[in-house]
Amino acid sequence: MNQRLHQDWHVARIPSTTPSRKIFLVGLIGGLVGTIIMDLFGAGIFILMGGPASLSFSVIGDAAASFLARLGIIVAGGLPLGAMLHYLIGLVFGVIFAEAILRVRAIRVDSMKKILVAGILYVEAMSLPLLTAAAILLQMDASQTAQWFGISIVMHLVYGAVLGAVVRYGLHPAAG
Repeated sequence: MNQRLHQDWHVARIPSTTPSRKIFLVGLIGGLVGTIIMDLFGAGIFILMGGPASLSFSVIGDAAASFLARLGIIVAGGLPLGAMLHYLIGLVFGVIFAEAILRVRAIRVDSMKKILVAGILYVEAMSLPLLTAAAILLQMDASQTAQWFGISIVMHLVYGAVLGAVVRYGLHPAAG
């Protein structure tokens, strides 16, 4: 039993002494790279659909402005606010994922395939409340909501896979 335990990926390749700063940086890099690649992918989808490449930023900014207005805080929505929040959320999700993968024993993974799946599931689960809030705040009809969720789920799949790969490589470059 003890020999098997030491052969597990998470015991053999994840030292408990991995500095928090490294985990934080790997999460930030994974979040940033994942967000950039997801946005490039999404921009292509929006252009193919005949819309502006920045559509998701505008929706995010408008939803955030609507939420803040309900709190009595008036801000301009649209692209600038949406892009800022989108990248901030991407970075935060990246840091949380890197910490969880390394520190939470129950979700440690032993292969690239498993970390990609973990990244995708994590991002999809974390984004659902935000997607739902946007649909409610912007009073999307059924068709708009279906399109919003459909495109977002595909974009977040890309983000989750890239995040998983970057975190795996960043924490264990020899593991590939």
